[in-house]
Amino acid sequence: MSADEKYISKAPIRRLMKNQGANLVAEEAVITLVEFLEKYADTLTKKAMKIAEEDKRKKLTADDINAALKA
Repeated sequence: MSADEKYISKAPIRRLMKNQGANLVAEEAVITLVEFLEKYADTLTKKAMKIAEEDKRKKLTADDINAALKA
């Protein structure tokens, strides 16, 4: 994932923040959360891929993600 490449849209994250009671949300706050979520998803996916590879599988499953969350 390159520094410029974004996978998570800002609008749903802003809505999520507002639904939690943050009526005024700065653009920088949304961007910061999006960047964190993308980095976390990237790291978690790498851990899950390693688990799948250790099991000699190519397909990533929900079980792999759950195992990576616990690791």
